[in-house]
Amino acid sequence: MTNVFGRITLSLALVGVQAIAGAQPIPIAGLVELSGSGATAGTNFDNGVKLAIKEINAAGGFSGRKFDYTAWDTQTQPGVAKSLAAKAVDQGVPLVIGPVFSGSILVSMNETRRAEIPNIIGGEAAQITQQGNPYVLRSSFTQAAAMPKVVSYIANSVKARSVAVIYVNNDFGKGGRDAITKEFQAAGIKVAADISTEPGQLDFSSAVLKAKQAQADALFIYTNEEESARALKELRKQGYDKPIIGESTLANDKVIELAGDAANGVIAHVGLTPDAPNPTVQAFSKRYQMEYKLKPDHNAMKGYTGMHAAKAIFDKIGKIDPKAFAAAMHTASLSAKDYPGVLFDVRYDAKGDLDRESFIVKIVNGRAQVIETLKPVAR
Repeated sequence: MTNVFGRITLSLALVGVQAIAGAQPIPIAGLVELSGSGATAGTNFDNGVKLAIKEINAAGGFSGRKFDYTAWDTQTQPGVAKSLAAKAVDQGVPLVIGPVFSGSILVSMNETRRAEIPNIIGGEAAQITQQGNPYVLRSSFTQAAAMPKVVSYIANSVKARSVAVIYVNNDFGKGGRDAITKEFQAAGIKVAADISTEPGQLDFSSAVLKAKQAQADALFIYTNEEESARALKELRKQGYDKPIIGESTLANDKVIELAGDAANGVIAHVGLTPDAPNPTVQAFSKRYQMEYKLKPDHNAMKGYTGMHAAKAIFDKIGKIDPKAFAAAMHTASLSAKDYPGVLFDVRYDAKGDLDRESFIVKIVNGRAQVIETLKPVAR
């Protein structure tokens, strides 16, 4: 009888140990730019991930297990990002989120690929997913998907037949420059000036003078946040009076804050905006502002939607399995009705690129206003 009781006690103890093991947190590694030139983008992206984690855990996590997110600072340096990716691999995490800057992604993603760990990124350079990495998944449009929308607006709404282009000379900027130049050529729009600037550049007087001298119908700017604000100030200082158009970064709240009145009138295509005429997005924006005391930008929305999309995929496969996750997310379709945290209906292709609706915004009195909603390309 005693032996039977002992066996029962031991069995119950083992069940208890298994239950505790099953409730262990699920580690998630964030590789984010918390310092250096990418700190604005990286910090917002990180905040978005943290808010998503908080919401997911409050709702029970995954099968009763909470997600344990740790953010590591890449310092906006590709070499550091690569080392941190290797650290995440050594720790056996089932998912890596970030970086945001494309140059860091291009080196760090090789580490996660070798370990067969899914990597949800915030970068937009087209070449990232063109390399056929089956473990890289986007939280934003690729340049190859965004630039046709920009050029269509420039051709049909602005009616420009020539443009000047100012871009930043890094992986992000060169990728965007190449993508939009290709689309301008296809649309019969002449690139009257092709102006390269450097990351962290302080003086934009020469770049703006070249843009003015080109006498193009419009100007397209594709630089990082701080540089974008400096360029806009210099454009206004030199009296530039042609349409100024860009992508998500140019309409970023940080750019608007730093540029002040010089940002007014700017037009941009944005894949994500807290000003979208969408109740789900508006509710998210309020929660974010309550959490961080500031308005979310597109980078915050990348981090937030990226983590919620990850949770949706874990739910779909019913287990924490990196290889199954990567396979399931490629070609996945997620609806905002079923998974409100993704904010918009979204579809991934076989390369890890995504498709969803996007917007044209105009800066008016220091605020981005949606002036046009663009349907997903697939529709």
